[in-house]
Amino acid sequence: MADNVEETGGVRAVKSAVRTVELLEYLAARRNRPARLRELSEALGVPRSSLHALLRTLAKQGWVRTDSSGSMYGIGIRALLAGTSYLDSDPYLPIVLPYLDELREQLDETFHLGRLDGADVVYLATRESSQYLRPYSRIGRRLPAYTTSLGKVLLAERSPEQRRGHIPETLEALTPHTITDHSALDAELDRTRKRGYAIDEQENSLGLRCYAVALHYSEPANDAISVSIPLARLTPQRELEVVEVMCQVRDKISRVVNPMTGGHVWL
Repeated sequence: MADNVEETGGVRAVKSAVRTVELLEYLAARRNRPARLRELSEALGVPRSSLHALLRTLAKQGWVRTDSSGSMYGIGIRALLAGTSYLDSDPYLPIVLPYLDELREQLDETFHLGRLDGADVVYLATRESSQYLRPYSRIGRRLPAYTTSLGKVLLAERSPEQRRGHIPETLEALTPHTITDHSALDAELDRTRKRGYAIDEQENSLGLRCYAVALHYSEPANDAISVSIPLARLTPQRELEVVEVMCQVRDKISRVVNPMTGGHVWL
């Protein structure tokens, strides 16, 4: 048992548990692209024999699924059930969702609710525009915070020291427009803080401009709402209208939800 435990920052980390989480997160990030044992072994740095035994155990419990040949692996239905449970128990989601509905009905654009988690933003809810539909849901999807308006408005709420745990050393480009220089990102976050809202200029999706505002029911803010608009039909007048309405909704939510210092409160 001792070989399966290591000290990490004063906490005894169980290697098998860490390995299981890393495997599930890797499979989840691949979405609908299953992986072979060899690929998983190389990506996670785990011997095939150990990984194969872990995969068989998780498949038996429903956390991993396999194809008919048993050689391809993907995320299982138990992960969906766990994610649904998280959403069902979230104290803020039922309060914010009606405002997302209000925004979609008033402006008929696509709106998102996202939460900062480490270096990523996780999408908790989406309301699609009737003018264009995505072929997949964003709920549960993770994107690097520095590439999204959701992430940038939340990073702008933090001091440079606080941001360090949320920004990777290497800023990889998701599109030709992604900011990949730390100094340029810092300057953009400073502009975001002064402006009061963030702009994503095709930085993770080509053809889309996104705007986001932070929700201040925790300190610093962990959640934000955003809107995605195709550039093909975005005008300066429409931009002003959308940003104004989003700021109004942000203020409404701030008046309804009492601020909670230190983030989310568990009872």
